[in-house]
Amino acid sequence: MLYIILTLGLIILLAMGIPVGFSLLLTGAIGYLINIGDIGAWMEMTILPMKMSYSLQNFLLISIPLFILAAKLMNGSSITKKLFGFANVCVGWLPGGLGHANIFASLLFAGMSGTATSDAAGLGQVEIEAMKQNGYDADFSAAVTAASTTIGPIFPPSVPMVMYSTISGVSVGKLFLGGIVPGVLLTIVLMAMVFFYAKKKNYPQESFPTFKRFLSSFKSAIFPILTPIILLSGIWSGMFTATEAAAIAALYALLVSVFIFKEMTGKLLLQILKETARDTASIGLVVASAAFYGWVLARSGLTVAFADWILGLTSNRIVFMLLVNLFFLVIGCFLESIAAITIFGPVMLAPAIQLGIDPLFFGVIMVFNLMIGLVTPPFGIVLFITADQAKISFHKMVKATLPFLIPLLVMLLLMSVVPTIVTGLPNLLM
Repeated sequence: MLYIILTLGLIILLAMGIPVGFSLLLTGAIGYLINIGDIGAWMEMTILPMKMSYSLQNFLLISIPLFILAAKLMNGSSITKKLFGFANVCVGWLPGGLGHANIFASLLFAGMSGTATSDAAGLGQVEIEAMKQNGYDADFSAAVTAASTTIGPIFPPSVPMVMYSTISGVSVGKLFLGGIVPGVLLTIVLMAMVFFYAKKKNYPQESFPTFKRFLSSFKSAIFPILTPIILLSGIWSGMFTATEAAAIAALYALLVSVFIFKEMTGKLLLQILKETARDTASIGLVVASAAFYGWVLARSGLTVAFADWILGLTSNRIVFMLLVNLFFLVIGCFLESIAAITIFGPVMLAPAIQLGIDPLFFGVIMVFNLMIGLVTPPFGIVLFITADQAKISFHKMVKATLPFLIPLLVMLLLMSVVPTIVTGLPNLLM
């Protein structure tokens, strides 16, 4: 009975438009009071702030605001335009050139942002405007932009993977390495989709670049491109931890913005720091509330019952992973990824480990599922961001994005049945 209240209560509050953090907090508090059997036992609620504060006492979580700061510092300069320009030089000569540049730029920007929303909000505006000005349909431009943002949290660094590391104990360095091959393959399958559309609708393409043009564009984009190389080489070599890597990324982004591009003013820096503090507070509330909600959910017995139920359905690893995909695809449509990882990550990880599934592989698959949820109606936040940028209705946005779910789901299925796509590189290097 309790888990029904917890589930329906959360759905109702989210449907009412109450922010995720407060919905989780309120539902968890009500569920806990019902669980202890005395609605008036307010003194017992001291467990709430204790559980919330304890969930934030993790050194690894410090990396999240630092990665956010690094992305905002890069967004605060002309770096997004330089990255998009370099991507256009590299792949713009293909049919539907700017569509390919859109996707390739997302791969490059993923090495700095770590979140899909940062990609959509920062790089997305540049990409959509450029495509519209060059004769691409607004809805197609927005759909390509939305689909390409899923690359950001897969290719390192990745904020959702940091969050998964805190609840699973899997090395962040391994998780980051595990996202490299899937991120590159995802870029390729999305570009294949753009190629198909370009041939069908006769979209324009750029002339093949001269070496001089390529070199000039590369020089302007070299410093941001170096970011993931610096981070991964440092983590892999053991020179610094993932949290220290985040601090280095933020410092590097600040130095590049101030001394290389010379575009960072005191006023802009103050604004970026304020936005970073706001976003960090929002994520912190979601993490703490989700931790308490997940604890109450565990007390209700649902987590154990669910694990037993799903293990009773199958002992086949592939079938289990397909069920996991279905579960997280649905969850990702309604719940913010950080909250979903905190609440349901431990629930689904337990039976996965019992079946001998690598937690590293499981984590990357789970994050990718939740990223697909960001571009899936009815509550995919990236859909709202890109629809607003392209100045189109949400209905048109959804209609244009649906075909791009095909390559995303194909990639998800491929990763699920071929684990070495995820685990191969980490096992080789670490």
